[in-house]
Amino acid sequence: MKKIKKLLKILGPGFITGSSDDDPSGIATYAQTGSIFGYTQLWTALFSFPFMTLVQEMCGRIGVVTGNGLAGVIKAHYSKKVLYIAVGILFFANTINIGANLGAMASAGQLLLGIPFLFWLVILTLVTILLEIFVSYPVYARFLKFLTFSLFAYFITTFVVKQDWGAIATSTFIPTISFQKEYLMNIVAILGTTISPYLFFWEADEEVEEEIESHKIKAMGKGIPRISKKDITNMRLDTVIGMLFSNLVMFFIIITAASTLHVNGITHIETADQAALALKPIAGDFASLLFAVGILGTGFLAVPILAGSASYAISEALKWNAGLSKSFTKARGFYAVIALATLLGFAINFTSIKPFTLLYYTAILNGISAPPLLLLILLISNNKKIMKNHTNSLFSNIGGIIIIIIMTASSIALASSLL
Repeated sequence: MKKIKKLLKILGPGFITGSSDDDPSGIATYAQTGSIFGYTQLWTALFSFPFMTLVQEMCGRIGVVTGNGLAGVIKAHYSKKVLYIAVGILFFANTINIGANLGAMASAGQLLLGIPFLFWLVILTLVTILLEIFVSYPVYARFLKFLTFSLFAYFITTFVVKQDWGAIATSTFIPTISFQKEYLMNIVAILGTTISPYLFFWEADEEVEEEIESHKIKAMGKGIPRISKKDITNMRLDTVIGMLFSNLVMFFIIITAASTLHVNGITHIETADQAALALKPIAGDFASLLFAVGILGTGFLAVPILAGSASYAISEALKWNAGLSKSFTKARGFYAVIALATLLGFAINFTSIKPFTLLYYTAILNGISAPPLLLLILLISNNKKIMKNHTNSLFSNIGGIIIIIIMTASSIALASSLL
């Protein structure tokens, strides 16, 4: 029991970051993967885990060692043009993700209780903004950690439905490769959803928030924290568990969609709530209910993180006071960006563009824009001037270079297939 309590205490930014990756938009991407391709892309969950872990460990270590967020480090040591391009892409992609997630949450709420979509959309938007602005960081961090339990809905749903475990094992350990445009687009979208720029920024910033909370530094970018080997070890354990949990959820969502939607010829899924609704006649009310509840829970987890990561990046780039540990009066610009990103996401639901269509291409944009950012993270985490004695190991560098090559090659292959 003591070991479990100790582990739960260690779980923080890494676990929350990994869990937030399985947001309603991610759920929709994984559900679409299973519905279109069946089990054949299950290998991507196993494949992405080590690379996702390596990347997020680098980001977390940058935050822990420097006492600064990723945007703040880039601003201090690299070109402003690079910083502004990175922050611009992040804000654009995050805003669209917020819109799609709010829409999916409102639709899931409507599915569960029959209350109109617009009512849910307004309430969810207001609650999200108010939570981030007026709830203190320690309470808010515990709230986010609690919401990660909603992801267990997808573990349970998998076992409610009959599965072909032999086919699952084969597809997991023996990759199926195709150079068809749709197959490549989905691979790039999955990589863009799992190894995503907003996760890079969020984990680095939240590691700094933890240091502020434990009084190692006064504020973000204000001094270099004194850290021990234990701090680095705990951060790594937290990150590994978070990324493992994230990829397991992805794995089980693909399985659920493949074993229900795909085998029944349902391949057109535009939103996460459609996936929940489509499950109903095939897998029963219980499976559909679990899927819908998971969408609401993960949305409450992910939307604040999407808005927060964009706000951290913009605030650090413009040298504004930033941090959920600060009150509204001390960080007005930071909280204004959070509100703006959330409200723009809200507005997307009133355009003629289907949020998931836009979202899917945003995931592809993330997949294309991630390699330059990954290269920058690799350079930062190897810079002794910045990282002191906590630079990358040879293993981290090899893994980082491999995923940059793979994501770049996937993007080039996709561009070639489109042309």
